[in-house]
Amino acid sequence: MEAEQRQQRRIAFYHLIITLLTLWSAVNVVLLSFHIGDWHVETRISNGLLVVFAVDYFVRLGRSRDRKTFLIHSAFDLMGIIPMHPVFALFRLGRLARMVQYHHLFWKLGLDGKWSHDFHRFIYSTGFIYLFSISIAIIVLSALLFSVFEHQSLSDSLWWAITTATTVGYGDDTPHTAVGKVIAVGLMFGGIGFIGLLTSTITDFFTNQASPNMPAEASHDEDELRQLLVKIDTLTTKVDHLQNQVKRLEKSGYRKKH
Repeated sequence: MEAEQRQQRRIAFYHLIITLLTLWSAVNVVLLSFHIGDWHVETRISNGLLVVFAVDYFVRLGRSRDRKTFLIHSAFDLMGIIPMHPVFALFRLGRLARMVQYHHLFWKLGLDGKWSHDFHRFIYSTGFIYLFSISIAIIVLSALLFSVFEHQSLSDSLWWAITTATTVGYGDDTPHTAVGKVIAVGLMFGGIGFIGLLTSTITDFFTNQASPNMPAEASHDEDELRQLLVKIDTLTTKVDHLQNQVKRLEKSGYRKKH
């Protein structure tokens, strides 16, 4: 029992360190993006944090008993150590969501409810996390190959891959070599296909979320209509009964007169 408590304290301390480093990464990305502070210092910090999170990821992968499940649930962690652009560090924020779930913080704070279950169902049950991971992997791999064969920077190559996969296509970066054009064709078919599946998954989820309410509302209206018809039938019966009584009274009065 005491050993288990020590283990839980070590895990809590480890998660606290990871949380602080994750938040530091996010703040550093903002500083780099808006050119606030010393760019050279922030770049060194970004690279240092990248090394720390990369080592942490591969250590956890090596110690994991079920590596397939680990790769699926830690897809955002893998994206957070892609050394292409500092903005990929923002994917590390997904780690915080899993740690919140691990420690049941929403439940302890009384904030757990339908929305948290729907969020978990949206991420995993719909396959969103898988499609999103594959889409990111295709974009990043295409950007890396494009950077090598077209002699472009990683940032420009990533920009080209995103604009191509999302069918925006500004045309500011285009492939000029034969290999670059082959990479572009592969990205067009693979990236656009998976991004289309991704958007349709999001649409289907929210459509299915709204559709269960429609039968409920329809059944509620049917119940109200049924109750109204019952009341009308009851009222009609009472009116008929009153009419019969009036007729009896009229007949008895007529007989008395004669």
